[in-house]
Amino acid sequence: MIPLLTRIEARELDRLATEEGGVASLTLMENAGLGASELILAEFPKATHVAIVCGTGNNGGDGFVVARRLLAKGLEVTTLLVGDPARVRGDARTTLDALSAAPGTHTQLTEAWLAPLDDALADADVIVDALFGTGLDREVNGLPRAVIERMNAARGARVALDVPSGLDADTGVPLGTAVRAELTLTFAMPKRGLATPLGVAHAGRVELVPIGVPDGLVERVGYHAVRLEPGDIAKSLSPRNALSHKGSSGRVLVLAGSPGKIGASLLVAHGALRAGAGLVTIAGEPAVSDVLDQRVLEAMTARLDPQALEASLAPLLERSDVVVIGPGLGVEAGAKRLVDHVLLEWPGLIVVDADAITLFRGRAEELARAKGKLLLTPHPGEMARLIGSSTSAVESDRFGAVERAVALTRATVLLKGARTLIGAPGQRVSVNPSGNPLLATGGMGDVLAGVIGALAVGSDPFSAACAGAFVHGLAADQIADSRGLDRGILAHEIADQVPAAIASLL
Repeated sequence: MIPLLTRIEARELDRLATEEGGVASLTLMENAGLGASELILAEFPKATHVAIVCGTGNNGGDGFVVARRLLAKGLEVTTLLVGDPARVRGDARTTLDALSAAPGTHTQLTEAWLAPLDDALADADVIVDALFGTGLDREVNGLPRAVIERMNAARGARVALDVPSGLDADTGVPLGTAVRAELTLTFAMPKRGLATPLGVAHAGRVELVPIGVPDGLVERVGYHAVRLEPGDIAKSLSPRNALSHKGSSGRVLVLAGSPGKIGASLLVAHGALRAGAGLVTIAGEPAVSDVLDQRVLEAMTARLDPQALEASLAPLLERSDVVVIGPGLGVEAGAKRLVDHVLLEWPGLIVVDADAITLFRGRAEELARAKGKLLLTPHPGEMARLIGSSTSAVESDRFGAVERAVALTRATVLLKGARTLIGAPGQRVSVNPSGNPLLATGGMGDVLAGVIGALAVGSDPFSAACAGAFVHGLAADQIADSRGLDRGILAHEIADQVPAAIASLL
């Protein structure tokens, strides 16, 4: 797992590196600028003209080092300072003074004089953003806003130092406006805001630049989020042995589907079977089961009696290791009765998706008294209904939304979307890096619920959620890589790729 830091945590890491690790703050800045300049040279070997837009703080100091290093390599470099040079202090002042002694063009920009910026951007092959970095916590206005808008409109490739300027380092939300970079060179440790959908859209590809922070210090910071790595997932997956059989491979009960939405239950079952479940049963009211009987091959079906719901459920639950409930189920009175009974009374592990989450709108705290282990898999709209918020507010602070949902429900919570988040009591929020736009079509969440259900057999909810999200996204990545596609793949095709994704991790 890779730590993901907030702006406060990143600042604390720098402090520890200096005060306890014995690394001077100026050395950290020089290392950052050196590492960034080397990556820029490697990434853009044909570049001849670089424009570096610097602020008056430490991010600008990093930019001054980059400018000096690139000048030493013979590139034509234009350095543009946004703000009063008198406000450049500390280590940033030291690096600015060192740059001023080097050849090159160094210009101060003002609201009334942006012509040098326009000229530099017109000629630049690469534009380096060293305006704000991680420290920004207010909306961008005035001169900085005008500068960012011009940078975004320029033809050159944009490279951000640490965090694209204007982006909230904690949430990944633009503070009014933000640089849209093709490449972000983040220092020491990745930042949390770069692991959100909006953060990804603004950061482009993210590369880590070591700056000399001593090993082990990050554990002293007390960070609250991590990025999952393939090795983390491999630890939670076990190869099958020669004695494996369908009973030992797990029994998954699917409570999903309703007239018009029966495909949801089929996709859940397909995902569970492809992820290795030995026996999958789809249970529903007679009208649903009658249709399912004409469609299923490997899965089984069972009929629920609406007049004796609990009694007809009992033998099915008794034979199940994991229950997946909610996709396409509906929110009518019968569905609510089913969901309440299973979620609050059954003592096993339950994957709770879609309508089953919506049915707890306004009463999320009731889930905290469930007898079993719950694993909730909402999309942003369902998350908003669960925690009494709005979809836009959830997307504006995805980490905060997960933490709130976990506190309310005392359950494992997986928030779907680009860079899925997984949280649970006592666990750091984990970010899943796998997946791509192939997943942007109906039914993908149903397959994911089934995959998680299968992987939850014999596992804990948090590990199953992390593994399921990673494997599901990896299946999409493998299809994209092998076939060169970015659309048009159906949910069941992702399920069909899941065995290969698991095999690649094992």
